[in-house]
This record gives sequence, C-alpha cells and structure tokens, in this order.
Amino acid sequence: MKEIYQLPEDMVGAQQPYAYWLHRVERIGNAGKERLLSLFGTPEAVYNAERKALEQILEEEQAESLTATKKQDIFESYAVLAGQGIAFYPFYHPGYPAHLCKISDKPFGIYVKGELPLKGDKSIAVIGARDCSEYGRYVAEQFACELARNGISVISGMARGIDGIAQKAALAAGGKSYAVLGCGVEICYPSSNAGLYRELCERGGVLSEYPPGTKPLPIRFPPRNRIISGLSDAVLVIEARKKSGTLITVDMALEQGREVYVVPGRITDRLSDGCNSLIGQGASVALSPEQLLQELSEGVWNRENGKETVRKRSRGTEYNLSETERELLSLMDFYPVSLDQIRVMMQTKQTLCGVTLSQTFELLIRLEGMGFLQSESGYYTLKKPLA
Repeated sequence: MKEIYQLPEDMVGAQQPYAYWLHRVERIGNAGKERLLSLFGTPEAVYNAERKALEQILEEEQAESLTATKKQDIFESYAVLAGQGIAFYPFYHPGYPAHLCKISDKPFGIYVKGELPLKGDKSIAVIGARDCSEYGRYVAEQFACELARNGISVISGMARGIDGIAQKAALAAGGKSYAVLGCGVEICYPSSNAGLYRELCERGGVLSEYPPGTKPLPIRFPPRNRIISGLSDAVLVIEARKKSGTLITVDMALEQGREVYVVPGRITDRLSDGCNSLIGQGASVALSPEQLLQELSEGVWNRENGKETVRKRSRGTEYNLSETERELLSLMDFYPVSLDQIRVMMQTKQTLCGVTLSQTFELLIRLEGMGFLQSESGYYTLKKPLA
C-alpha cells in the first residue's frame, strides 16, 4: 500500500514559499512532485537538493527544469501571490479539500480566490450544455435554488449555460457556490460571467490547479473536470448532447465512485440525447429537487455517515400528490393541450386560479416526471389517470 505523504502542521506555514515554487516547476507531474517530497522530506529540502541527487531520481530535462526555477526569488513570488488575494493549498495542507485527497491524480496544489468548501459541507456538481434551452435554464435554476436553500454547495465550472446559470441561482438563493477554472484564478473566463466571478470570490470561491497567469486553453479544461466531480458528493447533469464535454466529467465522476443523477429530456431534443443515453446506461434519474435530496440523504450522505439504506422504487410506487397537483391532473385528458389552454382551464378551479405561470410549468414538469403526463412539441397529454 502506497504511503501517504504528510507534513507536521506546525511546519506547513514555513514551507509555503517552497511548496509554491515546487508546484510551478514544469515537466514534473503531480505524482512526481509528491514522490520528491516523500524522498526528501519537505519542499525546502527538494529546493536545496543538489543536481546530482535529483538526476538519480528524475529525467535529465526534469532535473534541468527544477534547477532552472531556483534562479527566481521564491519568497518574493509567494508574497506577490498573497498580494493578489490568492491562497495556495498544497495537498498536505490542513485546508486542502479532503474529497480531493481521495481521487487518483489529485492536484499537487489548489489556488483559491475567496474560500474553499469547509470540511463536512455537502456539495453537488451541477453541469450541462453551454448552449442550453429555456427548459434547461429553468430546471437548472430550480434545482440550484433548492440545493442552496438546503445548505448544499453547488460546484461547477463557471461556463456559459447550465454551469453559470446554476451557480448564479445558488448565490441568489443565499447559498454557496464554487467554480473550478481551466486557467489561473485571477482570470475571469468566460469574460461574459464577470459578475458571477466577482460574486463567487465574495460569497464562495474560485479554484484552479493552474498557477496564476495560466491562459484558458482548450487542453486545460478536461483535466479540471476531475476536480469538479472530485469536490462533489454527487453530480447532476442537466442537458447534454451525445458528444459533449459534460460527459467527460460524468466519466471522471464514475471513476471516482460518485453517484450521477440526470434530468431526463424529450427524445426529439438533441440537447437531451446525452442525458437520455446516460439514463439508458443506468444513471439515476432526477425528477425534482425534492426527490434528489431525498435519495442523496438516504444513499450517498447516509453512507458517509457509516450507514446505508437500500431503497428500491417499483413502477407501482404511489406518490403523495398535493391538492394542487391533483386538481391540475383532473383537467387533463388523453388529447393534447397547450400550456395556454391549460392556463385557461385552470381559471375554472379555485385551487388553481392563483397559480403563476412559472409555478404551472414546475407542476407540469413534476407530473411528467412522475409519469402522469407526457409532452411533445409544447403540448401535454395525460399518460395515466389518477387512481
């Protein structure tokens, strides 16, 4: 069994400039840097190691890269970092996220503007299409708001579309959100999310494994996805095409043992092809925020507390419908009706006449998710009658 490197807590502070230096050395990967620490004992000892000693462990170009960086003033560099309001957490630091310690190829270090998730905090990654539909936007906002209201942090990549929408909604609901970037944390990417970036720095955190100054090149985004899933207790997918970057995160999440939940979509909608395919492969279905929270509480978070509840839902499961949901179902029939027609019919029911348009849409989605309704091209049809 591989020995886990540790550094006494009282030594961590003094070693920070050396750890920051080591992290920025190029041509040596995360595992190689961790091995150097295991062999030499501390980042400072690696810094002071002679070239001959390094060449016995590293390839020639790696030893050259490490030696060349010693020409810089590492203390001045670290002071500049702190002056930018950026914190650096090497993997052995007490503040380094415990979730990340458990994944393969964990980042040697994490840079942060704002704060890191606190130990013990519950978190869900919400990811999906950049060019999402209005349906995707609505669902992302509903799920993120409910997660935030229940004290659950939303983790994502601050990208256009589902990522940014979910993170904005979580912050607007008074919750916490954390973004993992594929560039330096002092760079707002995409620039269109400048407002969200500022909010995250103030009320959550912006994280990256890449040192300040690292540009947002396409090659850097797939590796950062392992951190998004790694920081999270589970992953929620809202709209994804059959071939998309979202599915890269899903693959990484599954390799890390994370539970993946998927919001289903119409089979005629290309933005839902990836989601529906995942469901066909056995991914868990997310029909509503309430159902998702219940399943996580009974499964993922129960297991983390040393317990596990085995729960199966059969097709004959009865749902506890509210009076509003029952009244709405009573208006539906086996012929298709539009949302406008439904709104007109609702005015005939005292229970429904005060329901807003957005609330109506939410009710329809919930009833469709439970199998009572089906929709196609904007029209809703009764799929099974209320017993």
